[in-house]
Amino acid sequence: MTGEMAGDLDADVVVVGAGPVGLAAAVHARTAGLDVLVVDRRTGTLDKACGEGLLPGALRAVQALGVDPPGQPLAGISYRAPGRHADHRFAAGTGRGVRRTALHEALSKRAADVGAQLLHGRVTALRQDAGGVEIELAPGGASRGRDPVTLRAGWVLGCDGLHSTVRRLAGLEVGPGQRADRPAASRYGLRRHFQVPPWTDLVEVHWSPHAEAYVTPVGPDTVGVALLGPRSESGAGFDVVLQTQFPELSARLATAAAAGSLLGAGPLRQRSRRRSAGRVRLVGDASGYVDALTGEGVRVGLAQAEAAVRHLDDAGAYERAWRTATRDYRALTAGLLAWASGPARRAIVPAAERAPWLYGAVVERLAR
Repeated sequence: MTGEMAGDLDADVVVVGAGPVGLAAAVHARTAGLDVLVVDRRTGTLDKACGEGLLPGALRAVQALGVDPPGQPLAGISYRAPGRHADHRFAAGTGRGVRRTALHEALSKRAADVGAQLLHGRVTALRQDAGGVEIELAPGGASRGRDPVTLRAGWVLGCDGLHSTVRRLAGLEVGPGQRADRPAASRYGLRRHFQVPPWTDLVEVHWSPHAEAYVTPVGPDTVGVALLGPRSESGAGFDVVLQTQFPELSARLATAAAAGSLLGAGPLRQRSRRRSAGRVRLVGDASGYVDALTGEGVRVGLAQAEAAVRHLDDAGAYERAWRTATRDYRALTAGLLAWASGPARRAIVPAAERAPWLYGAVVERLAR
């Protein structure tokens, strides 16, 4: 694609959402010679409740964009339960624990360096015709209090996360009557950092009867702890869940000072009717999300960003590329989530311990 559609357009591409996936899409679009505007309602460095572990494949994808964010080396994954554990060290290279703020800063600088422009505002309406897409942008961030503006673009990429406004405005939301999810399947996440030197170079996944705790080294003196589970668990509060569900981990962190704010996210399960509507494409979490169980969100989102730009003018090709990029993630995450949601949940760590070859094969598949 090139920028031949300019004319009365404010940009060839408007990217809605300035998270890692949106910024990656902006970099790809600029590399393809397109004029790009990135719109986000938030200002400053963006954070998110997530595990912050870049597996080897995700780290390579980030570096391929021309950035190399600071962090802590990750050598593998450890599944843990009281009295037992299963460890696997990556054969596909080393990953990295990266604070989401550090990743955002690195990608923001890269996007700006290649010529993407950032606007602060909140998308409130979307209209499209054969030649382009118009979005109405209400004041937000530093522009709050100013008059709304209308932007016209050749294409809009909705990279605005789990609760995507673009998905809703483009008519791609799966309505309540169309959802097949059981209420119990809705899962939520909480994340907090602790000031303590990492005690391992592995991402630890602690399993309790009702929740998981993901411990990720993200610096020489900092670990991030993300708790995932049903609403009933996350609603109890971070400290309560940590103490009641993960007493060993709680004891290890007892003298560590909490660092930064407690962040939450959810419900994690999101679906879209399809990934395209006219000149609108959904990318990353906005296009559909199963769960954070396998930690593949960044890698899958970056693959989608590249595919969306490569197939801007072919919705069918993007849909096929999206399915290819997300196939392993959807299958492995859905399968593990089904296992983790039933009576066999307690067998997950013992099974991984008894069959290290199978556990290792799964980890390597995720790490690609």
